[in-house]
Amino acid sequence: MIIGGFDSFVDEKAEGRTGYTDGYILPVPNAKKDAYRAMAEKAAGKFKELGALRVVEAWGDDVPNGKVTDYKKAVKAEDGENIVYSYVEWPDKATRDAGWEKMMKDPDMQPGDDVPFDGKRMFWGGFKPIVDTANG
Repeated sequence: MIIGGFDSFVDEKAEGRTGYTDGYILPVPNAKKDAYRAMAEKAAGKFKELGALRVVEAWGDDVPNGKVTDYKKAVKAEDGENIVYSYVEWPDKATRDAGWEKMMKDPDMQPGDDVPFDGKRMFWGGFKPIVDTANG
């Protein structure tokens, strides 16, 4: 098990029930926190346009070192980097798949030379909820 605490710095909410969630973890240099936040806010707005119900980007606040593994080891965090924990809630997988397809084709969402993190050390996945206290 990997545990940690994160301080949300982007939290875009909308009405609706979550039926599918994308989650991702990545290392971001501390010196590039503001650049990452700006990029994350832009992406959050686009996700919402494409049907996402909620987008949360959170900066590591209480991310302990584990004995076997932890968030830092999982992304091979280097000195001077922090962990970002993020998720995008969708009403269902079909909306998510269509949204991601459009996102990947959007010229404004293509990564440039100024991406504030190493995408090779990022990991992500899609999840179907099995417990959701907000949805009864």
